[in-house]
Amino acid sequence: MAPSPTPPKSPVVRPLQYRDLEALEQLWHQWHPPDPAHGEDATRLQWIQRWYWPLTAMHWFPHPWQLVNHIYVAEYGAEQQGKAGQGLQGMIQVAPFNHGRSTWRIDQVLATGGVGFNGGLSLAGEAGSQLLRHCLEKIWEARTWIVDADVNDKEHLALYRQNGFQPLAQVTRWLLRPEVLQGLAEREMAVPNLLPVNNADAYLLYQLDTVSMPPLLRQVFDRHVADFQTSVLDGLVQQGQNWFSPYVSVRKYVFEPQRKAAIGSFHLCLSKTGSQPHKAKLTVHPAYTFLYPQLLNHMAQLTQAYPPQGLCLKSADYQPEREAFLEQVQADRLDHVLLMSRSVWHKLREQKGVSLEGLQLSEVLQGLQPSHNPVPGRFVPHSRRELWYAMPEQKTSPPQPPSSGDPE
Repeated sequence: MAPSPTPPKSPVVRPLQYRDLEALEQLWHQWHPPDPAHGEDATRLQWIQRWYWPLTAMHWFPHPWQLVNHIYVAEYGAEQQGKAGQGLQGMIQVAPFNHGRSTWRIDQVLATGGVGFNGGLSLAGEAGSQLLRHCLEKIWEARTWIVDADVNDKEHLALYRQNGFQPLAQVTRWLLRPEVLQGLAEREMAVPNLLPVNNADAYLLYQLDTVSMPPLLRQVFDRHVADFQTSVLDGLVQQGQNWFSPYVSVRKYVFEPQRKAAIGSFHLCLSKTGSQPHKAKLTVHPAYTFLYPQLLNHMAQLTQAYPPQGLCLKSADYQPEREAFLEQVQADRLDHVLLMSRSVWHKLREQKGVSLEGLQLSEVLQGLQPSHNPVPGRFVPHSRRELWYAMPEQKTSPPQPPSSGDPE
């Protein structure tokens, strides 16, 4: 009788190490062939390889340093047992999404496998699910996970749905071409009460962010005032990034003096070299949608000081006014992304080593020592209004009253 085949071993999930970078680069090129459209992703991978040791050292710094520019990431690699450093099967990169670290995001998942739906690699195998389950179980502070998945990427969509992720909203990425930006910049349209963002405005920005999204997204993102504040160390790092990085960051908001509230804001990242498009994050109060042309006009004017390049902007399916305006100015739709989330409830850990058998009641109730005699269990009234007490341990009955024939 032929022996039964040995079942394959499950992938072992562990933190990524320096010796895995070469295999990770090969795995990356399997999923991202050389393409000018993925130049930014390739640059990110080279940046991780170049600054691997400083990024590892950042894990020992205080909490604010771990959140600067998404430097604090938890990267896990899954590999076959017995093939350390050679049989890399997958990689996942995650990072905290908010300051309270109650919501985490999945930046990317790469895994080897068979042929998928469109003739590509398959992510729905054991390696991809094992990587996701490892993060969901080991990162205890995360109560909610979010991820962006391309609507045309059936492999990633299948992986996330198999592991309990549900869709929240559909996000469209738009591109305003250089000629569109030039046309918007030529319009004379001033924005009243446009102010630079600082820490004193954190509460106003928090209120604007809260009112600009549906309640379900508000609960998932779980943002607080601290998410809109910048510490001294963060400010120094951002200033250094403006000097050495290919982007310049500009943040402004519109103040409504009558309501004393912020009704619109934007965060614009301007490309200094022109090799990458400009990026913008725009937030507008639902009752002040007339700010869209004014804010886009101001951002277009800021882009004219740099080499001609397009501007990338996002809109969600719950923002119909923004999508209508972008269609009106003839912006191009780049892709559609499905925002998905999943909640995680961790079981309470049991504390072992405590024996209840040898635990005495006096040790539990140390402060409850008797200060007087115990309270009697019952009482018997007497005709002379004297109380006779019968303790629980006494078996005798109270004395009988004298009969009418006995002398008093």
